Amino acid sequence: MMSSRVIVVAVMVFLASLAISEGMSLRSRRSLGPEKHCQCIKTESKPIGRLIEKVEIIASNSHCGETEIIATLKTTREEVCLNPEAPWVKKVIKKIMSNRKR
Repeated sequence: MMSSRVIVVAVMVFLASLAISEGMSLRSRRSLGPEKHCQCIKTESKPIGRLIEKVEIIASNSHCGETEIIATLKTTREEVCLNPEAPWVKKVIKKIMSNRKR
């Protein structure tokens, strides 16, 4: 009876370690190349322009049919997906594009 408990605990620890390592590897994969799926599940529409440090625009591709806009926040370094249809986001993108042409 005791040995079956040990096996169950060992299996649970193994599965938990797999889940944790997979979660960590998902984060590191982002920097290694394009994702195999859309990265933005939900998007922010509220104006947060003053909080943004950096913006990354990912054009639609074979892995994701949507243009994704990912902003990194100044204070927390958190990445937030922005709604590309929000008027304030369109202004930010327009400003970024005009700065690139210079």
